[in-house]
Amino acid sequence: MSSSPDPTPRLLRALAGETLDRPPIWFMRQAGRSLPEYRELRSKAPDFLAFCNNPEMAAEATLQPMRRFPLDAAIMFSDILVIPQALGQKVWFEAGEGPRLGDLPPIEALRDEVEASTGRLSAMGETLQRVRAELEPERALIGFAGAPWTVATYMIEGRGSNREAARSFAYQQPEKLDALLDVLVDATARYLVMQAESGAQVLKLFESWAEGLAEDTFERVVVAPHAAIVEKVRASGVTAPIIGFPRGAGTLVDNYAEAVPVEGVALDTQASAALGRRLQAQGKTIQGALDNLLLRAGGAALDARVEQLLAQWGEGPWIFNLGHGVLPDTPIENLARVIGRVTGKPVESAQ
Repeated sequence: MSSSPDPTPRLLRALAGETLDRPPIWFMRQAGRSLPEYRELRSKAPDFLAFCNNPEMAAEATLQPMRRFPLDAAIMFSDILVIPQALGQKVWFEAGEGPRLGDLPPIEALRDEVEASTGRLSAMGETLQRVRAELEPERALIGFAGAPWTVATYMIEGRGSNREAARSFAYQQPEKLDALLDVLVDATARYLVMQAESGAQVLKLFESWAEGLAEDTFERVVVAPHAAIVEKVRASGVTAPIIGFPRGAGTLVDNYAEAVPVEGVALDTQASAALGRRLQAQGKTIQGALDNLLLRAGGAALDARVEQLLAQWGEGPWIFNLGHGVLPDTPIENLARVIGRVTGKPVESAQ
């Protein structure tokens, strides 16, 4: 008698250390502006944060790419700046310019809001519950949060930037920065626990701005906060695997993987084949690292790079993904082509 296929989501099997017949595939920012159905949905919300805080709309956005493509996982549609908003800092988005934040509140005021902040993020929990109710059992659901250093850079500078002001703040006001990171560690851990309790089967920490840091600063503002979050999440009883993404960390990714007890390490575009294999040999599942610009460009170069990635990392636990998020003007046929190649399933690319 033949055995039935393992019903465990492919993503969870990879994060448990299995080397599979093919890697699971999902894309950062797979839900969003590259899809016409998303743009139509987004036009019905008054602003971006209102969209994120509307569980019906956010769940629909999360599910749109899952209906279009045979992806192995959905990721909750939200934003990394919902935590500062929940802590009481003013957050808004300027059309065509990105996020803006009001003045950084006093640290004690932020600390006083940590416990209440999780309740203010309950819409994201409802989004996860809605998605999990519709998503097929063999497809995983990912929850996420912005990591403390990245979120702190926005809170300090009031906008996206080259982070020079935030790094200067780290040197000039070290005690204040450490206190801010402590607040964000606590709020982020609580938020991730709530997500797991709402149906997220995998949790991800996005450290989008890990580049340009000296080794000692990297240990202080990235490694230590991530390790503390994982410890708090595990102490709460949550066992969902966690993926850490120290984007731009370069050779310091080795330090990160050794010190932070995550199951998965997401790699960015610059990650070498040797780095990925080294982490796999150390028992980490890796994720990445197709260039999102190459995905947008398409053509023979894209096909060749996909084949190269499959060859270089396919012998160990690996999740096929990008080194950053899908760009808004990425042709849908390019997404379909890569997903079809990785999954072995023909994908329609109809607009």
